[in-house]
Amino acid sequence: MAAQILSLPTIQNWSCHSCSECCRQHLIEVTEEERQRILEQGWTEQDGIPADRPVLVKHAGLPWKKRYRLGQQADGACIFLDEQGLCKIHAKFGEHAKPLPCKIYPYAFHPAGRKVAVSLRYSCPSVVGNRGRAVSEQTKDLKPLARAVVPEWVASIPPPKISASAQVDWADFMRFINTLDAIIAEENVPIVIKLLRALYWIGLIEQSQFGRIVGSRLDDFLQIIKEAASGEISQRLDEIGEPSRVGRMQFRMLVAQYARKDTLVDLESGLWGRWRLFRAAIRFARGKGNVPPLQDVFQQVPFSAMEEPFGGIPADAEEMFTRYFRVKIQGIHFCGLAYYDIPLVEGFRSLALIYPSILWLARWLAAARDQSTLETEDIARALSIADHYHAYAPSFGSRNFRRRVRLLAHAGDIAKLCAWYNR
Repeated sequence: MAAQILSLPTIQNWSCHSCSECCRQHLIEVTEEERQRILEQGWTEQDGIPADRPVLVKHAGLPWKKRYRLGQQADGACIFLDEQGLCKIHAKFGEHAKPLPCKIYPYAFHPAGRKVAVSLRYSCPSVVGNRGRAVSEQTKDLKPLARAVVPEWVASIPPPKISASAQVDWADFMRFINTLDAIIAEENVPIVIKLLRALYWIGLIEQSQFGRIVGSRLDDFLQIIKEAASGEISQRLDEIGEPSRVGRMQFRMLVAQYARKDTLVDLESGLWGRWRLFRAAIRFARGKGNVPPLQDVFQQVPFSAMEEPFGGIPADAEEMFTRYFRVKIQGIHFCGLAYYDIPLVEGFRSLALIYPSILWLARWLAAARDQSTLETEDIARALSIADHYHAYAPSFGSRNFRRRVRLLAHAGDIAKLCAWYNR
């Protein structure tokens, strides 16, 4: 792919700051070639590898076609993470010897016709904090990674569907992406209002029949309904009703999925671990008593505390959220091949739901300190936790999860949840 063109997010910076968070929270699957290379590296206890922890673990696949992951230490960290928070493979054999997922993170590459759209994962704190070199200046470094992820033949794959019944070509698909990005990019408008307008716009898209509306005519049509969304959604959140009782229950179940942290240690916990998660799910469904902590960063606080006003979000968080949603939209990181092959309309609704989910998790963190207002640090931490699984856990593309999103959308609860937890 010598002529490969990257579509880079111009609003995002990133450089690695060796925080080692990625090595402590992700399960890294390796190819058979990578497995053989790691085995041939001959790791022993003298290299600091615990005797009771294998460097590679079988985790799925038929007996004759097993899939492997890197092993983990007792605390869930990668088996190759040293005491200084650095990678032993990188230190001993160089960066090229690391598995591909480790070399790529936190970047994500998605086919976009003749281009490759580049997004980033906000599970990395340096991405959340916008720290480092401008991504727009990293083309030379990113092209080899993009070639390793996106093969040349994907240029022939059609774009994601717009809705269950609407399909357009890549040129027109990008018109939808650009208009959606323009809604989120609007200046001097709170992020919650921009999301409500985008959701209204998405609803109009779902109801529309495009037929021969293509090219410049499609641009005009998308602009007209964009203006309709702006006119319909004012900046008064008190005009948005409360989410329904059923909607809040469905939403809590969704938040519970974002709040989990499944390390290899958790996966090895057997029946007791599954029983613990089942009990937690029941408590999230009921929404009574205390919220069960699903990972160490959380503490028990009353479910009722999550429903109280927290005074909105700090100004710094406005920029953070706007950048987050624009990077995901520009990188086509919410629909199609990048998101369980889901159409644009459904995918954006799932993406919008991450906003109240993040605020719910941030309230959880704040309430644990007996705080009734949100700090930027709470939201940044919650964003990193929530984005860990978004588009990377099979459960988020499951029939049950998609049904939950549809129920919330058809009841009008997604917009209400965004407004309610923004209070």
